[in-house]
Amino acid sequence: MNTFLLNTVILLALVVALGYLNEKVTGFPDEIALMMFSIVIGGVLVVLSMGFQGTASAMELIRGMKYFDLEKFLMEGVLCFMLFAGSCHMRLLDFKTHARTISLLAVGATFLGAVFYGLLFYGAGKLLGLSMTVPVCLMFGSIVAPTDPIAATSILKKFNLPPGISFIMEGESLLNDGMGVALFVFFSGMVTAEKSGGFFQVMAKELLGAVLVGILVTAVCFYIFRHTKDEARQIFASLLAVSLSYLLCERFGFSGAIASVVCGVLFSALRNYLEHKGEPLSLEQFDNFWSVLDTLLNSVLYVMLGLSFIHILQMPHVLILSLIAVGANLAGRVGSLGVSCLFVGQLPDGYDKGSFIKLLTWGGLRGGLSVALAMSAQTLVDGSTCNIIMGGTYAIVFFTTVVQGMTMPRVYERIRKGIK
Repeated sequence: MNTFLLNTVILLALVVALGYLNEKVTGFPDEIALMMFSIVIGGVLVVLSMGFQGTASAMELIRGMKYFDLEKFLMEGVLCFMLFAGSCHMRLLDFKTHARTISLLAVGATFLGAVFYGLLFYGAGKLLGLSMTVPVCLMFGSIVAPTDPIAATSILKKFNLPPGISFIMEGESLLNDGMGVALFVFFSGMVTAEKSGGFFQVMAKELLGAVLVGILVTAVCFYIFRHTKDEARQIFASLLAVSLSYLLCERFGFSGAIASVVCGVLFSALRNYLEHKGEPLSLEQFDNFWSVLDTLLNSVLYVMLGLSFIHILQMPHVLILSLIAVGANLAGRVGSLGVSCLFVGQLPDGYDKGSFIKLLTWGGLRGGLSVALAMSAQTLVDGSTCNIIMGGTYAIVFFTTVVQGMTMPRVYERIRKGIK
């Protein structure tokens, strides 16, 4: 039997069935529901397989969803499309009002969050006797620093945030994906340089090569995108741009993730430029296509994350490492936002900086990008370090998506009452 088609059918069946159940019964944000229900299903299958011989086939099914299959799904299939979809919807002209605040959060807070987290985890690792160097911990920090735009937007729609604050939170989560990927390339270059030397050579190859490929491929594909009147062909051109850029970077040893973000940002910037010049494009189908594809890929990812969660629990010292990872993440997020907010000026909707930091700290959900970056780090570190990074990343994604996501409305209500 075709294993790929079977797994596709199983995953789509879970996405549809669990999503429908959530819509009709529980009413949680989709990302939270898909992950929670998938964890329950995975746990039930594992328990049943231990007690009954007749469920061997079920156990084989759950074994097929281990995180190395998730790695293949992300790194060899959909990561480039997820990154492109997250960056091609940016309405750069609309950012003008809050450009300073969003830029400081997306760039400054993401960078500081990666550094603060890395240093905190390094200190905790020293106390536990972990053999993790500073560059490895900083790389770990860059993995968990960027927030997830799909999860954040889904949560925000569940309650009425003021428009200014809502726009800032969505804008930060959209822009910091690219910053997170760039930081990951930068710090992973430090890790590689520890072993082979030549940090600047690594950076020039991975970062500059990816940017160059993304620009050249986008230039060709956007010409077709702009001059065709067929909206379907516009979608095909964008698919070609991101997939070809990623493939060329994989072939020449550049960062395919960076190239994908470059393609998305350029498509967004060029279409916004044309609109500003009075040449608006008819892009309703384009926007709908990438929105649906992004939602589908993220839904499948959250189901796979839930099914893989059982295997993460089997890693050594997973509880203490998870607690450290979650604690360092919250502390790093508070610290990075605190420093960044010193320079943002007046905040909209009557928010003071203390309330703003609380809201963005608890609303800083992590998602697919963090998992994808963690998996791509497997070629850079040894097995035990890789397990620590994977376990910590899973813990942060689970905690921010389920715990923070579930309690976000209550937190927001407390903050709103404090402002009044």
